[in-house]
Amino acid sequence: VCVCQDFSLVVQTPQTPQTPEGSLEEVLASIATEKKQYEQLLQEQKELAACRDDRQQMAHEFRQRGAKLAQTLEAEQRFHLEKLGAEQEKLDGLLREEAELLQEIRRAEEALEEEEAHIEHLRKQVDVFGAVPEREVYFGGSTAEPTDQPAFDMDARILYPLDGGTALITFEEEDVASKILDLQKHQVDLGGECSITVEARPVHLMVPKVVEIQSEVCSRRVLISNLPKMDVEILLNKLELHFSKRKNGGGEVEACDILPDSWTVVLTFADEGVAEGVTAKDHHEVKLKQKRASRVKVTPFLHGTITHLKTEMKECARTALLTGIPDVMEQENLQDLLEIHFQKSSNGGGEIQACLYNPPGQCVSAVFDSVSNDHDT
Repeated sequence: VCVCQDFSLVVQTPQTPQTPEGSLEEVLASIATEKKQYEQLLQEQKELAACRDDRQQMAHEFRQRGAKLAQTLEAEQRFHLEKLGAEQEKLDGLLREEAELLQEIRRAEEALEEEEAHIEHLRKQVDVFGAVPEREVYFGGSTAEPTDQPAFDMDARILYPLDGGTALITFEEEDVASKILDLQKHQVDLGGECSITVEARPVHLMVPKVVEIQSEVCSRRVLISNLPKMDVEILLNKLELHFSKRKNGGGEVEACDILPDSWTVVLTFADEGVAEGVTAKDHHEVKLKQKRASRVKVTPFLHGTITHLKTEMKECARTALLTGIPDVMEQENLQDLLEIHFQKSSNGGGEIQACLYNPPGQCVSAVFDSVSNDHDT
């Protein structure tokens, strides 16, 4: 069954609302209000723009002031840094000056200590030189004027090696030695038809010209003088026994030696400082002989070191060296023949003070006690 129905679409058009009466006035009032608000907003906008410009101007001024203050601060910082650097340099200079002054003070103190030590050393030296060993002397010289400069002369003892086949002859007169040296070649008659030819040469010695000696007081040795003549071994034993005892101011004795030329004794202690205590007392009573005690003198012992030495070559004025002597006979006989030959004035000789002949193959030494006095053999 089919059922058909008819239908149609109904479209409703919107109806224009109708403005009620009196809305225009409200619109105009609203427009006036909005216009007023707009004008107010424009005024506020102008005020804000002016305020913004003021703030921008103020910010610009602050930036300028900030930049100027930054420049000023930077300049002040540079100035203070430069001033601080200058003050630091000044401080460093003062510190260096202080260090130099301290070093100078230390050097001055060290120099003062050295000077005081030197003064003390000189004082001890004066005391030592004032306490000389006792010895009997005989003055056989001549006096000098007070204005004369003091001098100290020393005779040297020089060893002169004498080769084999040579001889040394010392004449009493310098002129005789000069003639022998001028002739050079000499024919010496040995008896019969035998003779030898020798050559005379000058003798040159290296002698000291200037000698400077630095003397020091030995801290372990003393010099004992004013000793009686007696057996050497007994004397040394008595002295060692006496000065080894503490009650006598001594100590352990390491060595006891005698100087026979001056008859004095050098006593060496094992410990430092004992010698100074012993020399504090000039004279000691020592029982060297059974009958009575001997009064001996004890002085400090000086040992010297050569600090300056100048030498010179000097020719012996009265001595001639004879060379080229063959081994043809006994030493004593040949030496006697040489003396006889050079004593004769016909051979240009003269009085002989000393003669030393050394045969070939042997080695001896001649001792010259002074160049002026020539040699001892």
